[in-house]
Amino acid sequence: MNWLFENIAKLILSPLLTAQALKVRKTATTLPEPPGHRFGAQGTGPNLSLMIVGDSSASGVGAPHQTEALSGQLVSALGTSYHVRWRLLARTGSTTRTTLPLLKSQKPEQTDIVLVVLGVNDVTSQMPLYRLLACRAELYTLLFEKWGAKRVIATGIPPIDRFPLLPNPLRWVLGLQARRFDHALAEQAASMGVDYMPFDVPLTPEMMAADGFHPGPNAYYLLGRKVAAQILHR
Repeated sequence: MNWLFENIAKLILSPLLTAQALKVRKTATTLPEPPGHRFGAQGTGPNLSLMIVGDSSASGVGAPHQTEALSGQLVSALGTSYHVRWRLLARTGSTTRTTLPLLKSQKPEQTDIVLVVLGVNDVTSQMPLYRLLACRAELYTLLFEKWGAKRVIATGIPPIDRFPLLPNPLRWVLGLQARRFDHALAEQAASMGVDYMPFDVPLTPEMMAADGFHPGPNAYYLLGRKVAAQILHR
């Protein structure tokens, strides 16, 4: 029923949605990926290998430096309990589908934990849900079997209908699709032994970057602490 309602809305609003999407792409502020290391070692305690895979949020767009981005916040939080050897493999604009060849081009290394941060671009690129689920299944299998991941954690899709950059009704329609995709991805993750973390960081103005689309340093801080707590809990 949700799928039917969403598609009826897209059909009725199609000309307006297309016009709004084109205007957003033309006028949106483009923020760079922040400078800083994308691999390293930090902390004291038992050894823990970590890889972060994903899109612009994984690469820290919206933060001034990688130390204030997701990777820096997560490694800092884990470093109080572990000696973390970490690596960031992320690109702006990445979808689940485009992440697959990127991973396959790398030499696999045994990894304790892989954090997957993808989803927003899967929605905005209008990838059909069945293709997204197929690509995610391939991605998770690759991480478990080729990279030897002992644990894979995937973050949920943020509530796109709260992104200040997007005008309505585009924001509303993408929000409907994001919630539908998020529910399906959570069910798939549970069936494949992947930890799925709902995105519950508040997207208030002080949490967002200047472009109104990406997280800001405060959001990365909270998300890094939440992921670290998920890891440390087990």
